[in-house]
Amino acid sequence: MTVRRLLLYTPILIILFLLQSYFWIPTFEQQSRSNPHRLGEFINASIGDASILNPILAADASSSQINSLVFEGLVDRDANLDFRGRIARSWEIYEEAYFYYNESARIPGRGRLSPAALLTLLESAMAGELPLSPETQRSLNNIDTIEMINPEQSSVMRGAISLTLTPPQRFKLTLRSVDQNLFKSLATILGDDYFTSFAADAYLHSDAPVSLEQKNRYARELLPAIEHNPVILFHLRPQVTFHDGHVLDAYDVVFTYAALMDPKNLSPRIPDYEPVKRLEVPDPLTVRVIYKKLFSPALGTWSMGILPEHLLNDRALAEEARRLHKDPAAFSLRQSEFNRHPIGCGPFTFKEWKSDQYILLERFDGYWEGPPLYQRYFFRIIPDLLTQEMEFYAGTIDSYDAQPHQVNRLKNHPQYQSFSGLSFGYTYIGYNMRRPPFNDLRVRKALGMAIDVDQIIEYLLFGQGERITGPFVKQTDYYNHSLDSLPFDPQGALRLLEEAGWLPDDNGWLTRDGKRLQFTLITNSGNDLRKAILAIAQDAWRKIGIDVRTDMLEWSVFIQERVDKSDFDAVILGWGMSIEPDLYQIWHSSQTNAHQLNFVAFKNERADELIMKIRQEYDHNQQVAYCHRLHEIIAAEQPYTFLYATTWTALLDKRIVLQETNVAGETVYKKITPTKTGNYAFYFNKWIKLPEMPAFTAEN
Repeated sequence: MTVRRLLLYTPILIILFLLQSYFWIPTFEQQSRSNPHRLGEFINASIGDASILNPILAADASSSQINSLVFEGLVDRDANLDFRGRIARSWEIYEEAYFYYNESARIPGRGRLSPAALLTLLESAMAGELPLSPETQRSLNNIDTIEMINPEQSSVMRGAISLTLTPPQRFKLTLRSVDQNLFKSLATILGDDYFTSFAADAYLHSDAPVSLEQKNRYARELLPAIEHNPVILFHLRPQVTFHDGHVLDAYDVVFTYAALMDPKNLSPRIPDYEPVKRLEVPDPLTVRVIYKKLFSPALGTWSMGILPEHLLNDRALAEEARRLHKDPAAFSLRQSEFNRHPIGCGPFTFKEWKSDQYILLERFDGYWEGPPLYQRYFFRIIPDLLTQEMEFYAGTIDSYDAQPHQVNRLKNHPQYQSFSGLSFGYTYIGYNMRRPPFNDLRVRKALGMAIDVDQIIEYLLFGQGERITGPFVKQTDYYNHSLDSLPFDPQGALRLLEEAGWLPDDNGWLTRDGKRLQFTLITNSGNDLRKAILAIAQDAWRKIGIDVRTDMLEWSVFIQERVDKSDFDAVILGWGMSIEPDLYQIWHSSQTNAHQLNFVAFKNERADELIMKIRQEYDHNQQVAYCHRLHEIIAAEQPYTFLYATTWTALLDKRIVLQETNVAGETVYKKITPTKTGNYAFYFNKWIKLPEMPAFTAEN
C-alpha cells in the first residue's frame, strides 16, 4: 500500500479501532467457554425498554413481547391462522336471542295473536310447515329451542330517577350458532314492522317527570325490542398453574375481565371487552361469556393473558397499599409492584428487570404444554442499532432485525438464516387534531403532499417497503387497493395552505394573522429510520415555508409522557397490526382519552358507524365492503400521513434449530420456518442453539 493510500485509510482504521475498543464484547465462543450454560440462553435485543409487565395494561411492543412469554391466554392462532386452545382446551360458540311480545302487532294473514299462539306459529315454522324462503328456513333450522319467559316487574335507578319496568312476555331463542340475520328472517313470518313497532315506553314508568325523549332513551336501553346475545362457553384445562404454584381456574378469568373493565386501571383494552354483558362460572373449569350484542372478533380477544386473582384482588391490593404507605381506596392495579414483578402461567417466569438494561426470564418447568428448551431468555435494551449489529456478529445477541441497506448483503450469509416478509403494520406521521393547525384537513393533506414517500422507500429503505394509503394490513382483503397514494406535490400543498389562509412573509415563512406556521415533530430515539424520516419531513416542510422543530425522546418518556397524554403536535410512529379488521381502539371517537390509542383525536361519525358495523358483521364479504369504505374515509381525512409498510428481514445463527422427538423417541432437528403471517418465532419453545450446525435431511 502506498503512503498516500495509507494516509487516506488511516482515519478510517482509527475509527474502526476505536469502535472495536468501545463496543468490545466477548464472542459467542468466548461466552460459551466462560459460561457453559450459554447454549441454553436466548438473548434478544430491543431499542426500547418495556413499560409495564401486565397484559391488560400494556400497549407498547416491548411490554407485549415479554407479556406473551410470561402470561397465557385462553386461545391463540396456530400456524395456519386457525384458533387453537391454550388455557382453554375447547369452546363452543352459540347464541341466545330475545324479543318482546308486541301486543299491538298484527301477523300477516293471521291478525293479532296471543303469546301462546305466536309460540305455536314459530314452532310450526321450525317444523317446516310454512312456505318460507331458503334464507328464512336456514335461520329457523339453526334454532335449537324457543321458550316464553313470563314477565316480572322490576325497578332500576338512573341517577336520582326511579324507573319501574312492567314488560310483556318475552321469547328466548337458543341458536346453535350466531345468526345476525335471525330477526330479519323472523320478520318475514311476523311482519316487517313487528320488532320496529314495539312500544317499549309503554312498559316504563318514572317516579319523577322526564321528557319524552329521555323516556324513550331509557325504554330502548332497558326494554330493547330485540337482543342478540352471542355466547362463548370455554372449557379450561385442568391443573394449569401460575408460576407460584397456584392452580388457575375460571375465577381468574372472571377477575381478569373485571380488572380490565375497572375504570381505575385505565386499561387500553376496554374496547375489546365493552361488548361483554357478563361472565358466569358454572364450575371452576368452565367460563360462560355472554355478549350484549353481535361482536364478530369476540373469540380472538381472549388471547389476552390471564392474571392471578389471588395476588391482585381487592384484599391483596389493599395490603400492598398499606405496606407502601398509600391510600388503599385510591390504590389501583396500575400502581401495583406486580407490574414490575409479574406472575403468569406462560412458558417463562419473570426473574429480574434492570431498567434500560435488561429483563431476565427463566423457563417454567411446570408449563402445561411442556417447558421450553431454552433455560433463560434475556431481553436486552440496546438503543443503538449499530451496537446491536456488532453484538449479533459477535454472537452476544441471538437475533437481529437487519436494516434495509444490509438485507442484500446479509440474507445470503452462510452463517445466518434469514426470514423476511411485508410487515403486518405500517409507519406514519400522526397529527394531534386537538391543536390548530392540524384541525384543518387542508393543512394535514398539504403536509402529506410535501413529502416524497417514494424517495423515502427507494433511498432510505433501499426499496424494502411499500406505500400504503390507509389503516388495514395490506396483505388482507380488508385493505382497499383501489385508492391512490397521496401525490408528492409541493406546489399543490402550497395552494392548499394558501386556501387555509397561510401566506409567505418577506422571509418566506408561512404566516396567518401575524403568526408563523410552526410546530414540533417528535419521535423516539434509537430508531435510525424514524430519525431519518424526522429530518426528511422537516426539510420538506421547511422548503414550503413551515417552521418545523424536531425532538427525539427516550422510549418510555416518549410513550408515557407525550403519546399517552397526547402532549405533542405531530409524531412519527408505527402500528403493528393483527389480521382482524377491528380498528375500534385506534380510530373510534370514544378512544381519544389519556392512555387510549386514538391519541390523534380522529373523530368522524360515519367512520364510527362503520367501525361498529365491522365489529358486528359475521359475513366476510360484507365486512370487507365496510372496511373498504372506512379506509376511504380515513384516507380522505388524512389524520395520519400514511408512509409505508416495511419489508422486514430477521436474522438468526444457523445453529438455532427446532428440536423435536420423532415417533421412535429419537431427537431430530429441523429448520425454522415461518408461518403464513411470517411469524418465524411461532415454535420458539422448541428452539435450541447447538454447538455446531446439524446436517439436515431432505425432510427437514
